[in-house]
Amino acid sequence: MNRDFAEIRKHLGFGMMRLPMKDGAIDNDAVCAMVDRFLERGFNYFDTAHGYHDGKSEIAVRECLTSRHDRSEYILTDKLTDEYFASEEDIRPLFESQLEACGVDYFDFYLMHAQNAKNFEYFKKCRAYETAFELKKEGKVRHVGLSFHDKAEVLDMMLNEYPEIEIVQIQFNYLDYEDLNVESRKVYEVCRKHGKPVLVMEPVKGGNLVNLPDEAQKALDDLREETGSDCSNAGYALRFAAGFDGMEMILSGMSDMDQMEDNLNIFTECDGDFRPLEEREHEALRKVADIFGSMGSIPCTGCSYCVEENHCPMEISIPSMFRSFNSDLLFGKLDPWMTYEAITSEGHGKASDCIKCGMCENVCPQHLEIRDLLEKVADRFE
Repeated sequence: MNRDFAEIRKHLGFGMMRLPMKDGAIDNDAVCAMVDRFLERGFNYFDTAHGYHDGKSEIAVRECLTSRHDRSEYILTDKLTDEYFASEEDIRPLFESQLEACGVDYFDFYLMHAQNAKNFEYFKKCRAYETAFELKKEGKVRHVGLSFHDKAEVLDMMLNEYPEIEIVQIQFNYLDYEDLNVESRKVYEVCRKHGKPVLVMEPVKGGNLVNLPDEAQKALDDLREETGSDCSNAGYALRFAAGFDGMEMILSGMSDMDQMEDNLNIFTECDGDFRPLEEREHEALRKVADIFGSMGSIPCTGCSYCVEENHCPMEISIPSMFRSFNSDLLFGKLDPWMTYEAITSEGHGKASDCIKCGMCENVCPQHLEIRDLLEKVADRFE
C-alpha cells in the first residue's frame, strides 16, 4: 500500500484497546495470530495509546507486530494523553518512551488524545500541538491529528485554532448519529467543513451493537430475511460508519479471531469491494436506534477511563456495573445480578459507595452523568 497520506484508502483498522486476555494478561499468542491474519488479508492500520491495557498495549504492539514484521508492512498510530505529562518538558521524554515501547523509530500518525473543551486548554498550555508539529518536522511523526469527544462547536473551534491538524478521529455509529451528547453527525459535518479526513472509533459502540435486545434483533433479522443477506450485527454497524465520504479508517477493537474474521469479511466481500448500506438497511438501523433510545440503557462503551489510574477513589467497577444494568434492562437475564454480586465481592465498591467526587465524569468520553447513573444502578441491584 502506498504509504503517502493522500493515498491511504478507506478500510478496517485494528484497535489495540480490547485485546484478548489470558490469566489476567494480554494473550500474546492470540494477538500474534490476529496480527498475522490481519496483514495476510491486506489490512495494515494499527492503533494504540499509552494507557490502553494499563500501559501494556504499546508493549503488545512491539512484541506481536513491530518485532515480527517489516516497518513497510504496517501503519501505526499512537496518542498523547494528558494524564502522562504535566508540562511541555515532559512531552518529548514521554513520546520517546512510546517509540521505545512500540519498537519503532516514528509513528505514522500521532493524535492528541480524547480532546474536549477542558483538556484542550491544558494541551495548549503545555504547547502539546506545537511539540507534535515539531516532531513531524523532525520525521518522528508522519501526520498529526486529534481524537475527539465533545460537541461539534468545540471541534470547530479547535480546527480553526490549529488548521495544521491533518486528521480527526471521532466516535461514529448509528446509535450515536443523532445523539445529543455525542453529536456524531454534527461532529462529522465539522470535519467535512474543514476538509479533514476521518478516523472512526466505536463503530459498534463498545460491542453494544452486537448483542441486541429482542425487539431490535428482530428488526435486523427481518431485514436479513427480506434481503437474503447474511451480514452480522457488527457488519451492519461497520458498514454504516464506512459508508460516509471522508472516512479513512474504521477502527474495531477485536478481541478474538472470530471477531476479526467477521470484520475482515465485511470489508472484502463483493470480490474485494466494500459494499455500503442500501436505504432499506439504513431504515432498519434507524429503527434499532429508536428501540435503544426508548429503553433507557446507559450508553457506556466500556472504555474504562473512569476507573483507570485511580479515577475512582472508592474502587467502584463502573463499566462492569453499567454492563450489568444494561444487560438486565435490555435482556431481562438473571446473570447480571450474579455479576453485580461478583464484582462487589472482589474488593470493589458498591454503586451506593459513590462519594460524588466527580473524578470519573471528568474523564468520561461519553460525558455521562456517572454519579446519577450509579444511583440508578444501586436502586436496581441493591
